[in-house]
Amino acid sequence: MNHVVIGMLAHVDAGKTTLSEALLYSTGTIRTLGRVDTKNAFLDTDSLERARGITIFSKQARFSLNDFSVSLLDTPGHVDFSTEMERTLQVLDYAILVVSGADGVQGHTKTLWQLLKHYRIPTFLFVNKMDQQGTNRQLLLEQLRTLLSDSIVDFSFKSAIDPEAVALTDEQLLDKHLAGEEITDEDIASVIADRKLFPCYFGSALKVKGIDELIQGLNTYMKAKSYSDEFGAKVYKITRDTQGNRLTHLKVTGGTLLSRMSVTDTEKINQIRLYSGEKFTAVNEVGAGEVCAVTGLESTFAGQSLGNDIPSDIPLLEPVMTYKLLILDGTDPLVAIPKLRLLEEEDPKLHIVWNEFLKEIHIQVMGAVQIEILKTVIAERFGISVDFGTGNIVYKETIADTVEGVGHFEPLRHYAEVHLILEPGAPGSGITCKVDCEENSLDRNWQRLIMTHLRERTHRGVLTGSPLTDVVISLVGGRAHQKHTEGGDFRQATYRAVRQGLMQASSVLLEPYYSFTLELPQASVGRAMTDLERMQAEFELKESDAETDYAVISGNAPVSAFTEYQNEFIAYTKGRGKLYLGQGGYKPCHNAEEVIEKIGYDAERDTNNPSSSVFCSHGAGDVIPWNEVFNYMHIESILALRTKGTSDSVSSSEQPVHSTREAMDLALGTEEIDSILRRSSFANSNTKETKHFRPFAKTRSYDPVAPGYRGKETVQNSGTSYLLVDGYNIIFSWSDLKELAATNLDAARNKLLDTMCNYQAMKKCELIVVFDAYRVQNHDTECFDHHNIHVVFTKEAETADTYIERFAHEHGRKHYVRVATSDRLEQVIITGQGCHMVSAGEFEQEVKALEDRIREEYLNRNL
Repeated sequence: MNHVVIGMLAHVDAGKTTLSEALLYSTGTIRTLGRVDTKNAFLDTDSLERARGITIFSKQARFSLNDFSVSLLDTPGHVDFSTEMERTLQVLDYAILVVSGADGVQGHTKTLWQLLKHYRIPTFLFVNKMDQQGTNRQLLLEQLRTLLSDSIVDFSFKSAIDPEAVALTDEQLLDKHLAGEEITDEDIASVIADRKLFPCYFGSALKVKGIDELIQGLNTYMKAKSYSDEFGAKVYKITRDTQGNRLTHLKVTGGTLLSRMSVTDTEKINQIRLYSGEKFTAVNEVGAGEVCAVTGLESTFAGQSLGNDIPSDIPLLEPVMTYKLLILDGTDPLVAIPKLRLLEEEDPKLHIVWNEFLKEIHIQVMGAVQIEILKTVIAERFGISVDFGTGNIVYKETIADTVEGVGHFEPLRHYAEVHLILEPGAPGSGITCKVDCEENSLDRNWQRLIMTHLRERTHRGVLTGSPLTDVVISLVGGRAHQKHTEGGDFRQATYRAVRQGLMQASSVLLEPYYSFTLELPQASVGRAMTDLERMQAEFELKESDAETDYAVISGNAPVSAFTEYQNEFIAYTKGRGKLYLGQGGYKPCHNAEEVIEKIGYDAERDTNNPSSSVFCSHGAGDVIPWNEVFNYMHIESILALRTKGTSDSVSSSEQPVHSTREAMDLALGTEEIDSILRRSSFANSNTKETKHFRPFAKTRSYDPVAPGYRGKETVQNSGTSYLLVDGYNIIFSWSDLKELAATNLDAARNKLLDTMCNYQAMKKCELIVVFDAYRVQNHDTECFDHHNIHVVFTKEAETADTYIERFAHEHGRKHYVRVATSDRLEQVIITGQGCHMVSAGEFEQEVKALEDRIREEYLNRNL
């Protein structure tokens, strides 16, 4: 028989599970007609479902029609569990959309219709509860055609089907109808499969009315699908049975699934189960088109494609609120996290996050009902009592321009470099990863590994640390080492490349929006429009209904502004208004600056998402800030080559050189820095450039690093007391010097030296100020005195960091050496050599304290 998968969808309380029960009863699958209110429905098997009278988890039943073997999937109707419903849509061949005859088209009904359209699922409609008083078939049909589609046609009685209404749904059928030819069942089945026609049936599931007509319609107008002979499967759900066995629910989309068959590189199936309600039948094989559950797979996930199956689209529905999980019984959060991960496997949209800094667990949920269910499930399954804190909006981030991200990871005996191009993607597209790299530049195995690393984690933005979305990431280059590269090296390089690109890009904060429709009395329109303008909503006022004196306003508004509006709306319309909400996707945040400031995220202090790269220097890993990586990278900029035709970076065949201080590059630019350094280093003191700058006093020339040099004995230890000052690091860390350097770097340097002279006069130490001069060609290390301190300009291709590290290595164990710098890597290195460090901020406070002391002593002497 032909296999077909049908999904049952509806707004909550429309009678969806009752209709499923009636279908199973009418086809002879069950002998007794169960009911939701008596808690004996065939498909509501969970105790929570029976207690609340709603479907929480999608369930499967099997029945046969004349020409088809049907797998019926009953999905949750409550909006809080709509992510569970959407996962099921990925495996449906047909859907039955149930509409309550008493309530008509409701808010969630519209959402379901949009989802069915998005996934292109052929749909039958069943208008239920037609036995209730006040229901009107014709008015309901008009409403369906107005709010959903004008291609909805009444099929309740086959003999009464309007052939003209059917013909109007398809051009070829219309030509056939006008020519006087009969429209056949095959013609109708084809346009239904193409979603051009939507048959509608009316009845009462509770009283089993209209069910036979629906069954006959399914049997007549469904078409069997064709599948490939090559194995493929789509995973749509993960659960666990009563014994704790992990079940992977999937639909076979090609070939045959066999017991003991390997479906991933490392795992194979133990058992195949065909479920119908609570019970299952174990089988040895399942053909294409069938839905089953398998055991033995521990790494599968919902939405995964196995074999030759086509990858799924990104789900449209997702939570827009995140909550802090409060553990009430004292259970250690680190003990609770692995257990909660089991729930996340079953519902990936929970997005359970452990905040290491705050020691908090955060969970994303759809609403209050889901929160109550989660509290019960966690207590019953894991024995942990929990509650939920106040909800917060789930923000996201994207980028507005195209950048190239470079990640390099090269500690000792490791090597990997990755180049990625990050571009803005279409709204709602999520993260799209693709390869745009030749195999002769990077082996295919490494390319695959990089793509795996790109997809295996949620990348965080740099504005608020929110998840990244709507970005296209292209792998355009990379390099490995034949001997030293390991798989983990490319993981580090890939993560850092993404982050480095984001630090360059123009980031945009996104917030979730609701699409809304307000139906309200004319007298309340003014109040509603005022409220919507205040909430930064985009809306339009549609034509009013003169007969009912009602108006309709529809549009989009930020979730953050609409969260508490429903109660307010009901109050001022005196209960006469109706509010329909649907997910409107993510759009630029209307108060981005306020949100960013409130969250207070610092991208450069996020140690879990580093933007820096690691290069090998002097046999050890040298951490390079993100904005200096282009001066060190071993592969030319791919984006620059593509856009300019030339490379502005150092080629891989050249020896990489160290860059200037991060703040110098930001404040002045490379050419100006080069000019200043050439003029101020005195390497070309006879040139015209130097006469515009005041030279330092040069009393004698010496190198404090040279062997045999000793200073005064101090009380700190038996050696010399040294203080090394990383000149440019201090200049661009102290606000007054940084401001001065923006207009005159030479003046800022002189002011620092004069300040150091005063400091040395009080401290009586050997004080050495070290400046970078690495960009000056053919320049040797130059050392001289400036009054009572020593000044060093490093040689070509040597930074102040390197000079200070060499000094620390040679003298740190023999003398008392302090280094003033805020370079974190340099701090680690010098303390490892037995030296002492002081940050730029702490040093500034120390200097100011000494200046205050000098001033006070001077004033006291003059009193």
